[in-house]
Formats: sequence, C-alpha cells, structure tokens
Amino acid sequence: MMKKLTLGVVTLSLAATALFLFRYQVVLAGMSLAFSLGGVPDLLPAEDEGDQVAWHDDYYTIEQLDSRTFAIGEPRYYQQNISYLIMGEDRAILFDAGAGSRKIRPVAEELTALPITFVPSHFHYDHVGDGLPFDRIAVVDLPHIRSRASDNQLTLTWQEHLGEPEGFDLPTFSVAEWLTPGADVDLGGRVLTVIYTPGHTTDSISLFDPAANLLFAGDFIYQGPLLAFLPNSSLGDYAQGAEHLSDVVNSQTKIYGAHRLYPPGAPVFGASDVKDLQTSLRKIRNGNQDTQGLYPVIYPVNDEMTLWAEPPWLQNWDATYPD
Repeated sequence: MMKKLTLGVVTLSLAATALFLFRYQVVLAGMSLAFSLGGVPDLLPAEDEGDQVAWHDDYYTIEQLDSRTFAIGEPRYYQQNISYLIMGEDRAILFDAGAGSRKIRPVAEELTALPITFVPSHFHYDHVGDGLPFDRIAVVDLPHIRSRASDNQLTLTWQEHLGEPEGFDLPTFSVAEWLTPGADVDLGGRVLTVIYTPGHTTDSISLFDPAANLLFAGDFIYQGPLLAFLPNSSLGDYAQGAEHLSDVVNSQTKIYGAHRLYPPGAPVFGASDVKDLQTSLRKIRNGNQDTQGLYPVIYPVNDEMTLWAEPPWLQNWDATYPD
C-alpha cells in the first residue's frame, strides 16, 4: 500500500513539474512564433505628445515631472516604455532602461551631470537596456538573486529575462549596490524607499519618494494589460505587492508605471487604482470576477487596466516571500 501511495505521489509530482514546464514553454513558443511570423514590430508613427512633452530625437521623448524628475519615453517602440530619471543633489537613479534597441544612457546623461545608478524595476528584457550598459547598477537584494551572484557578477535566467524572441541575449552584469526591500536610498537631499512589489515577477520593485509623494511602479501598475501569467509571476505575489503599495500610497500620491497605451506623456495613477487592483484580485480568488479568454484569462480591473492571468486551476495564490 505504501509503495502504491509513494508511486502515486511521485507520479503526481512529475506530472505537476511537467505541466509547470510545459505552460511556460507554450508562452515562450507563442512569443517566438509571433515574432518569427511577423518579426519585431516596426516603429510606431510619431504622434503629438502635447505641450508638456518634448521630442529628444526621432525616438525618445522627455517629460519633466518636476524640477528633479524626468520621464524618458519610447512612444515609437511597440511596448511604449517609460523610464524615469530621478535626481538628488549627489547622484541620480535611472529606473528602467527600455529594451536597448536605442541606447538610453546618452539621453539620461544629457539631462544631468550627476553620476547615474541604473536600477531595473525587474529583469525583463524590455527594462534592462540590452545588457545594462551602465557603470553602476543596483538591484533588489532577494535570496534567490543574491545567492547566485558570484563576486557580485549576476547572469539573468531566461525566466527572468524573456528576451530570446526579440533576439536579446542573457546579460551578465556587475552589481555595485544591493537594494534591501523597505530600505531607503539617499540621493542627497532626496530619499527613495524601495518597495517590494512582486506579481509581474518575483524580483519586481517600486521606488517611493515620500517627500514628493511620487511612486514609480515599473510593471506592477501601468496603462494596459497587467501580465501575471508569465514565468516568474503569480496572482499570490500580485496580492502581496498590492498590499505593500496600499501601505505607502495616499489619496494624493502620483503613481507612474513603465508602459502606456496612448499619448500624451506618462499616464498618472493613484491610490484608487491600487484599490481597484486589490478588489479585482479578491474577486478572482473568490471565483466571482468576470473573465474573457482561455489562456491567458483576462480579468477587468478598471477602465485603464486589465489583469491577464492563468486559468483558475493553474493559479498560484501563495506569496513567494511571505511577509
């Protein structure tokens, strides 16, 4: 009897592992097929970005959010990435760097003479600038990342990067600074707090400026579909990340994400959007949220966002790193 039970457990474990690997191979295969059939999409046409946004060249735009903060947009890249240059008195942070199809470092260096530290909101290829071409790089200090960094040299995995369909190789880079979730980063006269916001990936962070009441959310909240069905993402992590954000934002907080759907400039979100996300997550977990599609399943959040997740029988509601 025990042998049969043991065999059954092993069989179920192997089946679960096979399913885990299969679903992610399906995701990557679908991405690869899409790009092989149509290629990487052509640049989008340049559109009117309004009076508050200036074209830097034929690709990048610059929007000054305040005297010490710039949004660097890529409105002609099909994902319409937005990266943020956040300046203090002693140094600056570039939060995200796009896919690197056009180099962002010269753009940032034209905006400030301060030394720039690059901080990725997460490790997906469209945020790490095709190999992270910066002299100083800071990343989140999490056990599964720190443990494999030998002499502070870190090579990303395919689950973290996902750049193969667009022809981006896995980067290796030198980590100059480890960012502890919950810790403050002093830029000189400006302090940012590192907020751990998993969901889109297990390595996702946001940066909060409490004095200016600005939050830079990466791919946790942005205009369009929030992706929670990719490798390295889960709804349980999304619920934890939303809770972490709700603990720091207030009714006046301006939240800036890393993508948009349409001009002008960088869209602004607020605490109500975090609450909408939490409400949607609760309904999904309770099985009473409206859905569209089979894989991914598309759940409504509000007029600006949807949440794309796995079907209920594949959803993981456990947090990777519980509080």
